[in-house]
Amino acid sequence: MSVYLIADIKVTNDGWVADYATNVHNLVEKHGGKYLCRSGNIETLEGVDKDSTLIAILAFPTRAALDGFAADPLYAPYGQARQAGSISNFHVVDDTDIAGAIPYLKAG
Repeated sequence: MSVYLIADIKVTNDGWVADYATNVHNLVEKHGGKYLCRSGNIETLEGVDKDSTLIAILAFPTRAALDGFAADPLYAPYGQARQAGSISNFHVVDDTDIAGAIPYLKAG
């Protein structure tokens, strides 16, 4: 079952950004993941604007692959730098349909 990581980030100190942007995608790929987007072009269509600097959406083939990326010792310094220089909200969703009504998604 595929899973998606939605990273909603407000940068508070950009000293980590260049190094993170240059290197972390290689670690994501190492664990079978890929970026679907990593964008600062954010428009709130409904609800309260969260004042995010960037949103990234990553796809992983399984939850175990995502967990392997998050626990990779090579990622730790990048994650720590991001946490120190941002307000980060990470959400994980799978590829299911809670209502079970969309035929091309698994019922969830």
